[in-house]
Order: sequence, then structure tokens, then C-alpha cells
Amino acid sequence: MLELRQITKHWAHRPLLSGVSLRVDAGETVALLGASGSGKSTLLKIVAGLEEAESGTVWYAGEDVTHLPPERRRFALMFQDFALFPHLDVRDNVAFGLVEQGLGRRAARAQAEAMLARFGLAAHARSRTWTLSGGEQQRVALARALITRPRVLLLDEPFSALDADLRERLRGEFLQRISEAGIAAVLVTHDDAEARAMARHAWRLQEGLLQPLW
Repeated sequence: MLELRQITKHWAHRPLLSGVSLRVDAGETVALLGASGSGKSTLLKIVAGLEEAESGTVWYAGEDVTHLPPERRRFALMFQDFALFPHLDVRDNVAFGLVEQGLGRRAARAQAEAMLARFGLAAHARSRTWTLSGGEQQRVALARALITRPRVLLLDEPFSALDADLRERLRGEFLQRISEAGIAAVLVTHDDAEARAMARHAWRLQEGLLQPLW
């Protein structure tokens, strides 16, 4: 279980996050909606350990992880631009996190190939990422995130660059993978329909506060 307790952050002398608290159970996806600049992405970065809150704490499974560096939290953050490495092929993109964790390259590549097969991408293992379609790149990004067995998955507008039909297909696939892996997931989106399709609960971040939507 992921839990945020009274997270506070200011930006340009105005409150961006004003004591934000949130709980997400394992296998559950919750959505955060709000206008651009409302603090949604900043909140994800604080959870991931990429930014520091001015006050408040981040907890996982009863442990305060606020002061742990990102690599020790075992949280995965997916950006809307996929953030794939153009100098690596698909297999090595997926294997990257395992290598960073200390697994040997041969073993990491074997696990990456098995993960790509699960995602229907085995034929693209040695392809360069820029040769893939938008949907295929997004699946590679998800495979890379899940292969390290993260405890929390943070999704920052993951489908915004895709067309409507592909977004709809990938929503279901993401939900299935998240549920299978038992991951606590937070989805940042501006799309109310997307939030309703993917999230059990949703909040709107407005003037630094979370307002429950459902």
C-alpha cells in the first residue's frame, strides 16, 4: 500500500500542494485530474523521489520511504513521451533496469525477451525503438517498467500522444498488467473518460488540495 501524508510544496511563492494525503492499495489504480500546472506531475516526482516535498511523508507498506533515494524505493515512473533510449534496441531498453540493479547482461536480456514475448513484441527485440509505432513504444515502456517488479507504478499522461482508438485498447492492457502484478498505480491524466475507464477512485487537484470525484 502506498500512502502520502500531508505533502506540501510551493512554486513561485504560491502553494502548489497544500497538505495532500492519498492512499493506494496494491493492485489498485487511482487517478489524479487537474489543470496544467496544478501540481499533478510534481506530486508524482515527489512520490518517485525525484523531487523533495517541503513537508509531509511518503510511506509504502508501513515504511517511511521519504528520505530513500529513487533506486531504493522501487517505484517506476512512466512519462508521456515514453523516455526510451534511442541508442539501445528494444531488448536492451527493457533489460536496462535489471542491469542497473546488478543483474548480469545475459540474464537481463533473457528476462527482457521473455517479457517482450508476453507483450507480443518478441519479433521486435532487436529493433530500434524509433522504428516502432506509438502503441508498440508504449508497450515497451510498460514492459521496461514492470520487469523490475516495481512496488508502485506512476503514470504521467501515458496515453496523451496516442490516437483515440489506440488509447482505448492500451487502457485495458495496462489495467490487466497492473492487476496481475499487484502494483499500486497512480494515473495522472486530464481526460475524465480515461480516468473513469482505468481508476477505481479519482481526485481533482485544485488550488493545492485533492477533491474527491468518485
